[in-house]
Amino acid sequence: MAGLATVFGSGAMTNSIREIEDNDLLFVIGSNTKENHPIVALRMIKAVRRGAKLIVADPRKVPLVRFAHLWLQHRPGTDVALLNSMMHVIVKEDLIDRDFIINMTEGFEKEFLENIEEYTPERAEKITGVPKEKIIEAARLYGSAERAGIYYTMGITQHSHGSDNVFSIANLALMTGNLGKESSGVNPLRGQNNVQGSTDMGCSPDSYPGYQKVHLPAVKDKFERLWGTRLSDRPGLTASEMLFEAEAGKLKALYIMGENPVLSDPDVGHTVKALKELDFLVVQDIFMTETAELADVVLPAASFAEKDGTFTNTERRVQRVRKALNPPGQAKEDSWIIIQLSKRMGYDMNYASMSEVFREIGQAWPAVAGITYSRLEQGGIQWPCPTVDHPGTPYLFKGGFPRGKGRFTVVKYRDPMEMTSEEYPFVLTTGRQLFQYHTGTMTRRVPPINEVSPGPYVEINPDDALTLGVEDGQKVRVSSRRGTIEVNARVTDRVDRGVVFVPFHFREAAANVLTDSRALDPLCKIPELKVCAVKVEKMVS
Repeated sequence: MAGLATVFGSGAMTNSIREIEDNDLLFVIGSNTKENHPIVALRMIKAVRRGAKLIVADPRKVPLVRFAHLWLQHRPGTDVALLNSMMHVIVKEDLIDRDFIINMTEGFEKEFLENIEEYTPERAEKITGVPKEKIIEAARLYGSAERAGIYYTMGITQHSHGSDNVFSIANLALMTGNLGKESSGVNPLRGQNNVQGSTDMGCSPDSYPGYQKVHLPAVKDKFERLWGTRLSDRPGLTASEMLFEAEAGKLKALYIMGENPVLSDPDVGHTVKALKELDFLVVQDIFMTETAELADVVLPAASFAEKDGTFTNTERRVQRVRKALNPPGQAKEDSWIIIQLSKRMGYDMNYASMSEVFREIGQAWPAVAGITYSRLEQGGIQWPCPTVDHPGTPYLFKGGFPRGKGRFTVVKYRDPMEMTSEEYPFVLTTGRQLFQYHTGTMTRRVPPINEVSPGPYVEINPDDALTLGVEDGQKVRVSSRRGTIEVNARVTDRVDRGVVFVPFHFREAAANVLTDSRALDPLCKIPELKVCAVKVEKMVS
Protein backbone atom coordinates (compact mmCIF):
# COMPACT_ATOMS: atom_id res chain seq x y z
CA MET A 1 0.00 0.00 0.00
CA ALA A 2 1.91 2.95 -1.33
CA GLY A 3 1.05 5.56 1.28
CA LEU A 4 1.84 3.18 4.10
CA ALA A 5 4.66 1.26 2.46
CA THR A 6 7.44 2.33 4.79
CA VAL A 7 5.71 1.43 8.03
CA PHE A 8 4.19 -1.82 6.77
CA GLY A 9 7.46 -2.75 5.11
CA SER A 10 9.16 -2.18 8.44
CA GLY A 11 6.55 -4.01 10.48
CA ALA A 12 6.60 -1.13 12.96
CA MET A 13 3.69 0.06 15.08
CA THR A 14 2.12 3.26 13.82
CA ASN A 15 1.40 4.19 17.44
CA SER A 16 3.00 3.75 20.86
CA ILE A 17 2.67 1.19 23.63
CA ARG A 18 1.69 3.82 26.21
CA GLU A 19 -1.20 4.94 23.97
CA ILE A 20 -2.85 1.53 24.34
CA GLU A 21 -4.28 2.53 27.71
CA ASP A 22 -6.28 5.32 26.03
CA ASN A 23 -7.80 3.21 23.27
CA ASP A 24 -11.57 3.01 23.53
CA LEU A 25 -11.54 -0.06 21.24
CA LEU A 26 -8.81 -2.67 20.87
CA PHE A 27 -9.01 -5.15 18.01
CA VAL A 28 -6.49 -7.96 18.57
CA ILE A 29 -6.29 -10.38 15.64
CA GLY A 30 -3.82 -13.22 15.12
CA SER A 31 -1.96 -12.38 18.32
CA ASN A 32 -1.71 -14.40 21.52
CA THR A 33 -0.68 -11.18 23.23
CA LYS A 34 -0.91 -12.25 26.84
CA GLU A 35 1.58 -15.09 26.31
CA ASN A 36 3.77 -13.64 23.56
CA HIS A 37 3.82 -9.94 24.52
CA PRO A 38 2.78 -9.94 28.19
CA ILE A 39 3.86 -6.36 28.90
CA VAL A 40 1.77 -5.06 26.01
CA ALA A 41 -1.12 -7.24 27.21
CA LEU A 42 -0.98 -5.60 30.64
CA ARG A 43 -1.58 -2.24 28.94
CA MET A 44 -4.51 -3.74 27.04
CA ILE A 45 -6.05 -5.12 30.22
CA LYS A 46 -5.60 -1.74 31.90
CA ALA A 47 -7.43 -0.11 28.97
CA VAL A 48 -10.30 -2.57 29.37
CA ARG A 49 -10.50 -1.82 33.08
CA ARG A 50 -10.69 1.87 32.19
CA GLY A 51 -13.69 1.24 29.95
CA ALA A 52 -12.29 0.22 26.55
CA LYS A 53 -13.94 -2.53 24.53
CA LEU A 54 -11.76 -5.48 23.43
CA ILE A 55 -12.34 -7.69 20.39
CA VAL A 56 -10.15 -10.77 20.05
CA ALA A 57 -10.13 -12.66 16.75
CA ASP A 58 -8.23 -15.94 17.05
CA PRO A 59 -8.83 -19.60 16.21
CA ARG A 60 -7.79 -20.49 19.77
CA LYS A 61 -9.21 -19.40 23.09
CA VAL A 62 -6.04 -17.51 23.98
CA PRO A 63 -5.73 -16.11 27.54
CA LEU A 64 -6.64 -12.56 26.44
CA VAL A 65 -10.13 -13.83 25.53
CA ARG A 66 -10.93 -13.79 29.26
CA PHE A 67 -10.87 -9.98 29.14
CA ALA A 68 -12.61 -9.62 25.77
CA HIS A 69 -16.09 -8.27 25.14
CA LEU A 70 -16.24 -10.27 21.95
CA TRP A 71 -14.29 -13.33 20.73
CA LEU A 72 -14.35 -14.15 17.03
CA GLN A 73 -13.18 -17.78 16.74
CA HIS A 74 -12.51 -17.95 13.01
CA ARG A 75 -11.06 -20.89 11.14
CA PRO A 76 -7.30 -20.62 10.61
CA GLY A 77 -6.49 -18.81 7.37
CA THR A 78 -9.86 -17.03 6.93
CA ASP A 79 -8.82 -13.56 8.14
CA VAL A 80 -9.51 -11.78 4.83
CA ALA A 81 -13.10 -12.99 4.72
CA LEU A 82 -13.63 -11.90 8.33
CA LEU A 83 -12.11 -8.43 7.82
CA ASN A 84 -13.85 -7.82 4.49
CA SER A 85 -17.17 -8.75 6.08
CA MET A 86 -16.62 -6.32 8.94
CA MET A 87 -15.91 -3.63 6.34
CA HIS A 88 -19.08 -4.65 4.48
CA VAL A 89 -21.13 -3.93 7.62
CA ILE A 90 -19.29 -0.67 8.33
CA VAL A 91 -20.12 0.58 4.81
CA LYS A 92 -23.75 -0.59 4.96
CA GLU A 93 -24.34 1.07 8.33
CA ASP A 94 -22.49 4.25 7.32
CA LEU A 95 -19.87 3.96 10.06
CA ILE A 96 -17.10 5.11 7.71
CA ASP A 97 -15.17 8.35 8.28
CA ARG A 98 -16.21 10.24 5.15
CA ASP A 99 -14.04 13.30 5.74
CA PHE A 100 -10.94 11.18 6.28
CA ILE A 101 -11.66 9.08 3.18
CA ILE A 102 -12.22 12.15 0.97
CA ASN A 103 -9.27 14.18 2.23
CA MET A 104 -6.69 11.55 3.13
CA THR A 105 -7.24 8.50 0.91
CA GLU A 106 -7.80 7.31 -2.64
CA GLY A 107 -9.21 4.20 -4.29
CA PHE A 108 -12.25 3.82 -2.04
CA GLU A 109 -14.90 3.94 -4.75
CA LYS A 110 -15.81 1.47 -7.50
CA GLU A 111 -13.60 -1.64 -7.45
CA PHE A 112 -12.93 -1.53 -3.72
CA LEU A 113 -16.60 -1.07 -2.75
CA GLU A 114 -17.73 -3.63 -5.34
CA ASN A 115 -15.37 -6.17 -3.79
CA ILE A 116 -16.51 -5.43 -0.23
CA GLU A 117 -20.14 -5.77 -1.34
CA GLU A 118 -19.56 -9.49 -1.96
CA TYR A 119 -18.54 -10.25 1.65
CA THR A 120 -21.86 -10.31 3.44
CA PRO A 121 -21.89 -11.55 7.04
CA GLU A 122 -23.79 -14.60 5.81
CA ARG A 123 -21.05 -15.49 3.31
CA ALA A 124 -18.32 -14.78 5.85
CA GLU A 125 -20.02 -17.06 8.40
CA LYS A 126 -19.79 -19.96 5.93
CA ILE A 127 -16.09 -19.29 5.29
CA THR A 128 -14.91 -18.38 8.79
CA GLY A 129 -17.28 -20.26 11.08
CA VAL A 130 -17.99 -17.04 13.01
CA PRO A 131 -21.74 -16.42 13.50
CA LYS A 132 -22.91 -13.48 11.39
CA GLU A 133 -24.30 -11.76 14.49
CA LYS A 134 -20.80 -11.64 16.00
CA ILE A 135 -19.32 -10.22 12.77
CA ILE A 136 -21.96 -7.47 12.76
CA GLU A 137 -21.34 -6.71 16.45
CA ALA A 138 -17.57 -6.51 15.90
CA ALA A 139 -18.03 -4.17 12.93
CA ARG A 140 -20.31 -1.88 14.94
CA LEU A 141 -17.92 -1.81 17.89
CA TYR A 142 -14.90 -0.98 15.74
CA GLY A 143 -16.72 1.39 13.39
CA SER A 144 -18.29 3.38 16.24
CA ALA A 145 -15.11 3.82 18.26
CA GLU A 146 -13.34 7.16 18.38
CA ARG A 147 -9.88 5.74 19.11
CA ALA A 148 -9.59 2.19 17.74
CA GLY A 149 -6.27 0.39 17.59
CA ILE A 150 -5.57 -2.85 15.69
CA TYR A 151 -2.90 -5.19 17.07
CA TYR A 152 -1.58 -8.27 15.28
CA THR A 153 1.38 -10.62 15.04
CA MET A 154 2.38 -13.68 13.04
CA GLY A 155 -1.10 -15.15 13.20
CA ILE A 156 -1.78 -12.59 10.48
CA THR A 157 1.48 -12.63 8.53
CA GLN A 158 2.54 -16.29 8.45
CA HIS A 159 0.13 -17.32 5.70
CA SER A 160 0.30 -17.80 1.94
CA HIS A 161 -1.93 -14.72 1.85
CA GLY A 162 -0.28 -12.85 4.73
CA SER A 163 0.19 -9.69 2.66
CA ASP A 164 -3.53 -9.73 1.86
CA ASN A 165 -4.27 -9.95 5.59
CA VAL A 166 -2.14 -6.87 6.28
CA PHE A 167 -3.70 -4.92 3.40
CA SER A 168 -7.16 -5.78 4.76
CA ILE A 169 -6.22 -4.49 8.21
CA ALA A 170 -4.95 -1.28 6.63
CA ASN A 171 -8.18 -0.92 4.64
CA LEU A 172 -10.21 -1.23 7.85
CA ALA A 173 -8.14 1.46 9.59
CA LEU A 174 -8.31 3.82 6.58
CA MET A 175 -12.06 3.36 6.20
CA THR A 176 -12.70 4.48 9.76
CA GLY A 177 -10.04 7.21 9.99
CA ASN A 178 -8.01 5.31 12.57
CA LEU A 179 -4.59 6.40 11.34
CA GLY A 180 -2.65 9.57 12.04
CA LYS A 181 -4.05 10.16 15.50
CA GLU A 182 -3.24 9.16 19.05
CA SER A 183 -4.37 5.81 20.51
CA SER A 184 -5.39 4.25 17.21
CA GLY A 185 -3.49 2.87 14.24
CA VAL A 186 -2.20 -0.40 12.81
CA ASN A 187 0.19 -2.00 15.25
CA PRO A 188 2.15 -5.17 14.44
CA LEU A 189 3.86 -6.46 17.57
CA ARG A 190 7.36 -7.65 16.74
CA GLY A 191 8.23 -11.14 17.90
CA GLN A 192 11.89 -11.03 18.91
CA ASN A 193 14.32 -8.70 20.65
CA ASN A 194 15.60 -6.01 18.23
CA VAL A 195 13.99 -7.58 15.16
CA GLN A 196 12.71 -4.05 14.48
CA GLY A 197 16.24 -2.68 14.63
CA SER A 198 17.47 -5.42 12.32
CA THR A 199 14.97 -4.61 9.60
CA ASP A 200 15.55 -0.88 10.13
CA MET A 201 19.22 -1.50 9.38
CA GLY A 202 18.64 -3.28 6.08
CA CYS A 203 18.34 -6.95 7.04
CA SER A 204 15.85 -7.40 4.21
CA PRO A 205 16.83 -8.63 0.75
CA ASP A 206 15.47 -5.62 -1.13
CA SER A 207 16.50 -2.72 1.11
CA TYR A 208 19.42 -0.75 2.45
CA PRO A 209 19.10 0.83 5.93
CA GLY A 210 15.92 2.83 6.34
CA TYR A 211 13.89 0.75 3.84
CA GLN A 212 15.65 2.43 0.92
CA LYS A 213 15.22 0.12 -2.08
CA VAL A 214 18.36 -1.35 -3.63
CA HIS A 215 17.00 -1.16 -7.20
CA LEU A 216 16.65 2.64 -7.18
CA PRO A 217 19.66 4.32 -8.86
CA ALA A 218 19.64 7.34 -6.52
CA VAL A 219 19.68 5.06 -3.46
CA LYS A 220 22.49 2.96 -4.91
CA ASP A 221 24.56 6.08 -5.69
CA LYS A 222 24.00 7.45 -2.19
CA PHE A 223 25.25 4.32 -0.44
CA GLU A 224 28.16 3.88 -2.83
CA ARG A 225 29.36 7.37 -1.89
CA LEU A 226 28.80 6.76 1.81
CA TRP A 227 30.59 3.40 1.89
CA GLY A 228 33.17 4.05 -0.81
CA THR A 229 32.52 0.86 -2.77
CA ARG A 230 30.47 -0.52 -5.65
CA LEU A 231 27.07 -1.99 -4.77
CA SER A 232 24.57 -4.23 -6.52
CA ASP A 233 21.16 -2.98 -7.61
CA ARG A 234 19.67 -6.50 -7.54
CA PRO A 235 17.42 -7.47 -4.62
CA GLY A 236 18.62 -10.57 -2.81
CA LEU A 237 16.80 -13.73 -1.79
CA THR A 238 14.43 -14.12 1.14
CA ALA A 239 15.25 -16.72 3.79
CA SER A 240 12.73 -19.14 2.28
CA GLU A 241 14.14 -18.68 -1.22
CA MET A 242 17.70 -19.24 -0.01
CA LEU A 243 16.88 -22.75 1.15
CA PHE A 244 15.30 -23.69 -2.16
CA GLU A 245 18.33 -22.32 -4.01
CA ALA A 246 20.65 -24.29 -1.70
CA GLU A 247 18.64 -27.46 -2.29
CA ALA A 248 18.97 -26.89 -6.06
CA GLY A 249 22.74 -26.44 -5.75
CA LYS A 250 22.63 -22.79 -6.83
CA LEU A 251 23.50 -21.32 -3.44
CA LYS A 252 26.85 -22.62 -2.24
CA ALA A 253 27.43 -20.90 1.13
CA LEU A 254 25.29 -19.45 3.88
CA TYR A 255 26.03 -17.30 6.94
CA ILE A 256 23.32 -17.65 9.62
CA MET A 257 23.43 -15.26 12.54
CA GLY A 258 21.23 -15.46 15.64
CA GLU A 259 18.65 -17.71 13.98
CA ASN A 260 17.76 -21.38 14.31
CA PRO A 261 15.93 -22.29 11.07
CA VAL A 262 16.16 -26.05 11.69
CA LEU A 263 13.38 -25.58 14.26
CA SER A 264 11.81 -22.25 13.25
CA ASP A 265 11.43 -22.77 9.48
CA PRO A 266 8.65 -24.91 7.98
CA ASP A 267 9.26 -28.52 6.95
CA VAL A 268 12.28 -29.46 9.06
CA GLY A 269 13.20 -32.25 6.67
CA HIS A 270 13.47 -29.80 3.78
CA THR A 271 15.47 -27.30 5.87
CA VAL A 272 18.04 -29.88 6.99
CA LYS A 273 18.36 -31.30 3.47
CA ALA A 274 18.94 -27.82 2.00
CA LEU A 275 21.56 -26.89 4.60
CA LYS A 276 23.41 -30.16 4.01
CA GLU A 277 23.57 -29.38 0.28
CA LEU A 278 25.67 -26.27 0.96
CA ASP A 279 29.40 -26.34 0.36
CA PHE A 280 29.94 -24.13 3.41
CA LEU A 281 27.74 -23.16 6.36
CA VAL A 282 28.69 -20.63 9.03
CA VAL A 283 26.51 -20.16 12.13
CA GLN A 284 27.03 -17.32 14.60
CA ASP A 285 25.14 -17.80 17.87
CA ILE A 286 25.43 -17.77 21.64
CA PHE A 287 24.67 -21.52 22.00
CA MET A 288 25.18 -24.68 19.96
CA THR A 289 21.74 -24.72 18.35
CA GLU A 290 20.24 -27.42 16.15
CA THR A 291 21.33 -25.34 13.15
CA ALA A 292 24.85 -24.80 14.51
CA GLU A 293 25.25 -28.57 14.79
CA LEU A 294 25.15 -28.69 10.98
CA ALA A 295 27.70 -25.89 10.48
CA ASP A 296 31.23 -26.14 9.10
CA VAL A 297 32.24 -23.19 11.29
CA VAL A 298 30.54 -21.90 14.44
CA LEU A 299 31.34 -18.35 15.55
CA PRO A 300 30.58 -17.92 19.29
CA ALA A 301 28.72 -14.64 19.80
CA ALA A 302 27.95 -12.42 22.78
CA SER A 303 24.52 -12.14 24.38
CA PHE A 304 22.57 -8.89 24.77
CA ALA A 305 24.16 -8.26 28.17
CA GLU A 306 27.66 -8.62 26.77
CA LYS A 307 27.53 -6.00 24.02
CA ASP A 308 27.29 -2.27 23.46
CA GLY A 309 25.04 -0.47 20.99
CA THR A 310 21.35 0.17 20.40
CA PHE A 311 18.21 -1.95 20.12
CA THR A 312 14.95 -0.74 18.57
CA ASN A 313 11.69 -2.10 19.96
CA THR A 314 8.28 -2.71 18.42
CA GLU A 315 7.12 0.91 18.80
CA ARG A 316 10.15 2.27 16.84
CA ARG A 317 11.91 3.30 20.06
CA VAL A 318 15.71 3.32 19.77
CA GLN A 319 17.30 2.46 23.13
CA ARG A 320 20.86 2.18 24.39
CA VAL A 321 22.27 -1.22 25.28
CA ARG A 322 25.28 -1.16 27.59
CA LYS A 323 27.74 -3.94 28.19
CA ALA A 324 27.23 -5.38 31.68
CA LEU A 325 29.86 -8.15 31.61
CA ASN A 326 32.45 -9.67 29.32
CA PRO A 327 31.50 -12.53 26.98
CA PRO A 328 32.66 -15.97 28.16
CA GLY A 329 35.54 -17.87 26.58
CA GLN A 330 36.16 -17.02 22.94
CA ALA A 331 32.77 -15.40 22.40
CA LYS A 332 32.84 -11.96 20.76
CA GLU A 333 30.34 -9.19 20.05
CA ASP A 334 28.53 -9.57 16.73
CA SER A 335 29.92 -6.22 15.57
CA TRP A 336 33.52 -7.33 16.24
CA ILE A 337 33.01 -10.56 14.29
CA ILE A 338 31.46 -8.74 11.32
CA ILE A 339 34.22 -6.11 11.22
CA GLN A 340 36.93 -8.77 11.33
CA LEU A 341 35.27 -10.81 8.59
CA SER A 342 34.88 -7.70 6.44
CA LYS A 343 38.57 -6.83 6.79
CA ARG A 344 39.62 -10.34 5.79
CA MET A 345 37.32 -10.21 2.76
CA GLY A 346 38.84 -6.97 1.48
CA TYR A 347 36.64 -4.19 2.85
CA ASP A 348 38.29 -2.38 5.75
CA MET A 349 35.76 -1.23 8.35
CA ASN A 350 37.31 1.22 10.80
CA TYR A 351 35.08 2.10 13.72
CA ALA A 352 36.52 3.10 17.07
CA SER A 353 33.18 2.52 18.81
CA MET A 354 29.55 1.68 18.18
CA SER A 355 28.69 5.37 18.52
CA GLU A 356 30.59 5.94 15.25
CA VAL A 357 28.45 3.29 13.57
CA PHE A 358 25.33 5.03 14.85
CA ARG A 359 26.47 8.41 13.51
CA GLU A 360 26.87 6.78 10.10
CA ILE A 361 23.36 5.38 10.35
CA GLY A 362 22.10 8.93 10.81
CA GLN A 363 23.90 9.94 7.61
CA ALA A 364 22.34 7.03 5.74
CA TRP A 365 18.77 7.37 7.02
CA PRO A 366 17.27 10.82 7.74
CA ALA A 367 14.56 9.34 10.01
CA VAL A 368 17.17 8.75 12.74
CA ALA A 369 19.51 11.67 11.97
CA GLY A 370 18.44 13.47 15.13
CA ILE A 371 19.12 10.55 17.48
CA THR A 372 22.52 10.56 19.18
CA TYR A 373 24.11 8.53 21.93
CA SER A 374 24.14 11.58 24.19
CA ARG A 375 20.38 12.03 23.72
CA LEU A 376 19.78 8.32 24.32
CA GLU A 377 21.43 8.66 27.74
CA GLN A 378 18.20 10.40 28.76
CA GLY A 379 15.98 7.60 27.42
CA GLY A 380 14.77 5.99 24.21
CA ILE A 381 13.61 8.02 21.19
CA GLN A 382 11.09 6.94 18.55
CA TRP A 383 11.84 7.39 14.88
CA PRO A 384 11.23 9.42 12.78
CA CYS A 385 13.50 11.90 14.54
CA PRO A 386 15.11 13.97 11.76
CA THR A 387 16.89 16.67 13.81
CA VAL A 388 18.65 16.91 17.17
CA ASP A 389 15.92 19.17 18.54
CA HIS A 390 13.12 16.84 17.39
CA PRO A 391 11.42 14.96 20.28
CA GLY A 392 10.75 11.80 18.29
CA THR A 393 7.43 10.59 16.88
CA PRO A 394 4.96 8.78 19.17
CA TYR A 395 2.53 8.12 16.32
CA LEU A 396 2.85 8.24 12.55
CA PHE A 397 0.95 10.01 9.75
CA LYS A 398 -0.15 13.06 11.72
CA GLY A 399 -1.26 15.46 9.00
CA GLY A 400 -0.88 13.03 6.11
CA PHE A 401 0.94 10.14 4.48
CA PRO A 402 4.39 10.22 2.82
CA ARG A 403 2.94 9.80 -0.70
CA GLY A 404 0.12 12.30 -0.04
CA LYS A 405 -2.83 9.93 0.36
CA GLY A 406 -3.31 6.43 1.71
CA ARG A 407 -4.54 3.98 -0.88
CA PHE A 408 -7.19 1.31 -0.45
CA THR A 409 -6.31 -2.14 -1.81
CA VAL A 410 -8.77 -4.59 -3.33
CA VAL A 411 -8.30 -7.90 -1.50
CA LYS A 412 -10.15 -11.10 -2.29
CA TYR A 413 -10.33 -14.12 -0.01
CA ARG A 414 -8.17 -17.10 -1.00
CA ASP A 415 -8.15 -20.49 0.69
CA PRO A 416 -4.94 -21.60 2.41
CA MET A 417 -2.68 -23.49 0.01
CA GLU A 418 -3.14 -26.78 1.88
CA MET A 419 -6.71 -27.76 2.70
CA THR A 420 -7.95 -30.67 4.79
CA SER A 421 -8.86 -33.96 3.15
CA GLU A 422 -10.25 -37.34 4.07
CA GLU A 423 -6.73 -38.55 4.87
CA TYR A 424 -5.68 -35.35 6.66
CA PRO A 425 -8.90 -34.04 8.27
CA PHE A 426 -7.47 -31.63 10.88
CA VAL A 427 -6.11 -28.10 10.50
CA LEU A 428 -2.85 -27.65 12.40
CA THR A 429 -1.90 -24.21 13.64
CA THR A 430 1.34 -23.50 15.50
CA GLY A 431 2.62 -20.82 17.86
CA ARG A 432 4.29 -19.99 21.14
CA GLN A 433 3.43 -20.40 24.79
CA LEU A 434 4.24 -18.20 27.76
CA PHE A 435 7.11 -20.08 29.40
CA GLN A 436 9.26 -20.98 26.41
CA TYR A 437 10.74 -18.59 23.87
CA HIS A 438 11.03 -19.24 20.14
CA THR A 439 13.11 -22.41 19.53
CA GLY A 440 14.08 -22.70 23.21
CA THR A 441 17.74 -21.82 22.57
CA MET A 442 17.86 -19.93 25.86
CA THR A 443 14.73 -20.80 27.85
CA ARG A 444 15.09 -24.60 27.62
CA ARG A 445 18.43 -24.28 29.41
CA VAL A 446 16.70 -22.89 32.53
CA PRO A 447 15.57 -25.69 34.91
CA PRO A 448 12.80 -23.69 36.69
CA ILE A 449 11.22 -22.87 33.31
CA ASN A 450 11.39 -26.50 32.28
CA GLU A 451 9.61 -27.50 35.47
CA VAL A 452 6.49 -25.53 34.44
CA SER A 453 6.92 -26.19 30.70
CA PRO A 454 8.60 -29.59 30.44
CA GLY A 455 7.77 -30.62 26.90
CA PRO A 456 5.62 -30.60 23.77
CA TYR A 457 1.91 -31.30 23.44
CA VAL A 458 -0.93 -31.08 20.95
CA GLU A 459 -4.18 -29.34 21.88
CA ILE A 460 -7.25 -31.33 20.77
CA ASN A 461 -10.90 -30.36 21.16
CA PRO A 462 -12.84 -32.66 23.57
CA ASP A 463 -15.28 -33.75 20.84
CA ASP A 464 -12.43 -34.72 18.53
CA ALA A 465 -10.66 -36.52 21.37
CA LEU A 466 -13.82 -38.52 22.05
CA THR A 467 -14.10 -39.49 18.39
CA LEU A 468 -10.44 -40.52 18.29
CA GLY A 469 -10.68 -42.37 21.60
CA VAL A 470 -7.89 -40.18 23.01
CA GLU A 471 -7.64 -39.16 26.66
CA ASP A 472 -5.83 -36.18 28.13
CA GLY A 473 -2.11 -36.88 28.47
CA GLN A 474 -2.18 -39.86 26.13
CA LYS A 475 0.48 -40.08 23.42
CA VAL A 476 -0.71 -39.53 19.86
CA ARG A 477 0.87 -39.47 16.43
CA VAL A 478 0.38 -36.26 14.39
CA SER A 479 1.24 -36.57 10.69
CA SER A 480 1.21 -34.32 7.64
CA ARG A 481 2.29 -34.89 4.06
CA ARG A 482 5.83 -34.03 5.18
CA GLY A 483 6.43 -35.91 8.40
CA THR A 484 5.26 -37.26 11.74
CA ILE A 485 5.74 -36.36 15.41
CA GLU A 486 4.72 -38.22 18.55
CA VAL A 487 3.38 -36.01 21.31
CA ASN A 488 1.10 -36.01 24.35
CA ALA A 489 -2.50 -34.91 23.84
CA ARG A 490 -3.87 -31.96 25.80
CA VAL A 491 -7.67 -32.18 25.60
CA THR A 492 -9.03 -28.64 25.80
CA ASP A 493 -11.73 -26.34 24.50
CA ARG A 494 -9.04 -23.76 23.62
CA VAL A 495 -9.28 -25.14 20.08
CA ASP A 496 -12.42 -25.72 18.01
CA ARG A 497 -13.45 -29.02 16.49
CA GLY A 498 -11.26 -29.89 13.53
CA VAL A 499 -8.35 -27.71 14.71
CA VAL A 500 -5.22 -28.79 16.60
CA PHE A 501 -2.39 -26.67 17.99
CA VAL A 502 1.27 -27.55 18.59
CA PRO A 503 3.82 -25.10 20.10
CA PHE A 504 7.03 -25.02 18.05
CA HIS A 505 9.62 -24.68 20.85
CA PHE A 506 10.43 -28.36 21.35
CA ARG A 507 12.99 -30.21 19.24
CA GLU A 508 11.82 -33.66 20.38
CA ALA A 509 8.43 -33.09 18.70
CA ALA A 510 9.09 -30.14 16.41
CA ALA A 511 5.87 -28.67 15.03
CA ASN A 512 7.72 -27.61 11.90
CA VAL A 513 8.33 -31.22 10.93
CA LEU A 514 4.70 -30.96 9.80
CA THR A 515 4.40 -27.50 8.21
CA ASP A 516 4.81 -26.71 4.51
CA SER A 517 7.87 -24.87 3.17
CA ARG A 518 6.41 -24.51 -0.32
CA ALA A 519 3.26 -22.59 0.64
CA LEU A 520 4.63 -19.05 0.36
CA ASP A 521 3.07 -15.61 0.21
CA PRO A 522 3.68 -14.51 -3.41
CA LEU A 523 4.59 -10.96 -2.41
CA CYS A 524 6.93 -11.33 0.58
CA LYS A 525 7.66 -15.10 0.46
CA ILE A 526 6.65 -15.70 4.10
CA PRO A 527 5.66 -19.37 4.58
CA GLU A 528 2.26 -20.56 5.73
CA LEU A 529 3.30 -21.67 9.21
CA LYS A 530 -0.16 -21.16 10.70
CA VAL A 531 -2.15 -23.59 8.54
CA CYS A 532 -1.51 -27.11 7.30
CA ALA A 533 -3.50 -30.35 7.05
CA VAL A 534 -2.74 -33.20 9.47
CA LYS A 535 -4.14 -36.43 10.82
CA VAL A 536 -4.11 -37.45 14.49
CA GLU A 537 -3.88 -41.10 15.50
CA LYS A 538 -4.13 -42.73 18.90
CA MET A 539 -0.96 -44.66 19.70
CA VAL A 540 -1.44 -48.18 20.97
CA SER A 541 1.01 -49.04 23.74
